[in-house]
Amino acid sequence: MVIKKNSTGLLITLSFLLILPFVQKQWFNLYLFNINDFSFYSVLYYLSGTIGPLLICFNSLNNNTHYKFNNNNTYIKNSIKGKSLFFLVAINLIFISYFTINYININFDLVSNLFIEGFDFQQLDIFQLSSLILLISILLIFKKSRLLYKKIILGNFILISFYIWYLQINNIIVDDNFNIHRYFGLNNLNVVNVLILVAIEISYYSWSFLSYKTNLSDWVVRKPQKGDLIPFLNMIIFYFFIIIYYLILN
Repeated sequence: MVIKKNSTGLLITLSFLLILPFVQKQWFNLYLFNINDFSFYSVLYYLSGTIGPLLICFNSLNNNTHYKFNNNNTYIKNSIKGKSLFFLVAINLIFISYFTINYININFDLVSNLFIEGFDFQQLDIFQLSSLILLISILLIFKKSRLLYKKIILGNFILISFYIWYLQINNIIVDDNFNIHRYFGLNNLNVVNVLILVAIEISYYSWSFLSYKTNLSDWVVRKPQKGDLIPFLNMIIFYFFIIIYYLILN
């Protein structure tokens, strides 16, 4: 019953995402008829740029934050432990921390290029980078601080989305002065923004699985079963349609 309800909600959301860009384009066309005057359609068009980011944040907080996995340790032989587990934990924490730092740097870089004239944003040195990786790892290790981490990431995503929307409606050209320029070799800044978030979401999912309940204190993690992959597949499907939405909108 719960699975059916979640599937129905996901289907409605995906359908809405496919329709929304065409509606936005119609609002934009109606706005162009009275481009020199204030109009209701201009307000709708400008505000419509917030719908996608807010929908993504709402979905992530509700579906991709507090994961529940099968914690049955009956098949203890099919488990990860020892050096293999240490390697997975270390790689996961370094990866998610690095992407997080880089993502926040993109935010600061956009602010400095758009709103602070003459400000030269300095890149982090090795010591600063290592310290931030340690800080983020600590936030992720403690369950109570993970929600704070997730809110920081989603807040960063919303801000970058708004900056990109500001760039687009003001026809500001993004060049090599912006760190986000040609990221992943792509020109679509919205898709770049979403792909970075997806990379962090995947790392967060894998970390949630590795650190679920007493896995780390017992230092043993059961290999994932089919049921554990359902939230991951739902996440991938959702973001796939988000990318389709931004490609159509572009």
